[in-house]
Amino acid sequence: MSPLLIESDIQLAFASHLRSLREQSKLSREALALQSTVPASTIKKFELTGQISFRQLLLLWQSLDDLNRFYQLTQSISQRSSVPKTIEEVLRDGS
Repeated sequence: MSPLLIESDIQLAFASHLRSLREQSKLSREALALQSTVPASTIKKFELTGQISFRQLLLLWQSLDDLNRFYQLTQSISQRSSVPKTIEEVLRDGS
């Protein structure tokens, strides 16, 4: 049985993921702010609290990760399962 998640758990998970990507990219908050148009002070607040507007979250995600991965979360399970996951599935579907 999986633990119950609350809103703040999800917010902090997104903040942690994007902070990790920022650090892996060796970007300061200021550099990411220039790249994403999200103020450095907002990035700092987000990384510490998980609080950010959805628009700004998308701007950060687009600067640090593949926005298509985020978009995939909106697809129904049937749409997601139709995408091949292995080379064998690609080859089988191409037959």
